[in-house]
Amino acid sequence: MRSWDAGRVAAAAGARLLAGEGASAGPSGFAIDSRAVSRGDLFIGLRGSETDGGRFAADALAAGAWGVLGAAEHLEGLRGGVLLAADDPLLAMHALARDWRRQLGARVVAITGSTGKTSTKDILAALLEREFRTVASPLNKNTEIGLPLTILDAPERSEVLVLELAMRGAGQIAQLTAICEPDVGVIVNVGPAHLELLGSLEAIAAAKAELIGGLRGGASAVLPAAEPLLEPFRRDDIEIVRFGAGGDVELLGAGDDGVEVSLRGRRVAIEPGFRAAHLLIDLCAALAAAEALGVTVAGGPLEVRFSGLRGERLALPGGVLVINDCYNANPMSMRAALEELAAAARGRRVAVLGDMLELGAADEERFHRELGEQASAAGVELLVTVGPRSAWTGEAFGGGEHRHAADAEAAAALLRDALAPGDTVLIKGSRGVALERVAAELGAA
Repeated sequence: MRSWDAGRVAAAAGARLLAGEGASAGPSGFAIDSRAVSRGDLFIGLRGSETDGGRFAADALAAGAWGVLGAAEHLEGLRGGVLLAADDPLLAMHALARDWRRQLGARVVAITGSTGKTSTKDILAALLEREFRTVASPLNKNTEIGLPLTILDAPERSEVLVLELAMRGAGQIAQLTAICEPDVGVIVNVGPAHLELLGSLEAIAAAKAELIGGLRGGASAVLPAAEPLLEPFRRDDIEIVRFGAGGDVELLGAGDDGVEVSLRGRRVAIEPGFRAAHLLIDLCAALAAAEALGVTVAGGPLEVRFSGLRGERLALPGGVLVINDCYNANPMSMRAALEELAAAARGRRVAVLGDMLELGAADEERFHRELGEQASAAGVELLVTVGPRSAWTGEAFGGGEHRHAADAEAAAALLRDALAPGDTVLIKGSRGVALERVAAELGAA
């Protein structure tokens, strides 16, 4: 954003320019934590539940910030940079990001779903990077704070933005869609995530479909071919591209040397470097998004850099393989991870499964017990459950040996003595269970 002067930044954010009118160049970066400010950044002082970031405006300027965007009361008497006052700094950041998105002129793909949205984003970014200057959401920058920061960090010559949209309740996808104004909206699936807040699958589908509702006329929506819950939200003024069996983009076959897909009738052979069934579904979603953008996907090798804690492979001494998939969990992703364990294991199958959170009191016991049955069906021979809810999983497990741990540290200690050469170990649970500590302990042993 160096090409924008202070006045242009203020106008885009809907903020009042209190100082710094003479700044002819704009900020070189953005920060919401004063401790992470780099010289040339615009520090945005957001109001939080426990503190108001605007209180640290002086610290940001002292660290070399280009300027501060914050509430007026925190800017009084400050010197040494551009000062932008806004009644609501978060909404001002949204407006600034939306204007920058328009300035870029890049095409935007927005991706949401109950599970698999990050993997779909990673795959699509790998497809597009072959031809275009592509920016993709890093890490977990998929919220009302992270998404605008991703847009603002996009370089001026960016051609495609691949953005992940997360939600916790109704209205949030609509808010994110209004910020990024997608050309293509992708809904990977609808499943029982966030049931605690939304109450039913129908309500979850309606929340995800806010992405469809927020698309401009003439845009494209990429939807799963077999998802009736999204049918009520179809629009006649947008293009619908479907993926999955019977869709516009579907998997025709998979083997050791790659996969064959149909892209609107055109057969393409791709060597993606992964074989997990759920990732191949995500591949079809990404290919459908590329089709919606008008990109002709070539076959051949496809190297994907998946985001951390999502199916990472860790090789340990003795031929032990750890599948570290502990970024998050819900019933859909747990089932997919167990299927991957069954496909990948060459020796004993070990699963470390933590609590699935935000399922709601009415459904959480049922889903955890179903998980125990799925672990049995997947041939798990040692099941380690972690957390109070996962005790139900252990009770329903009818396979081999079951042990329960109160927390991640106890699970790691238990595994150190229980693992045998040749084991394949799946580690998966909701973020609140912090099972990444188990993988870290095993890797350090």
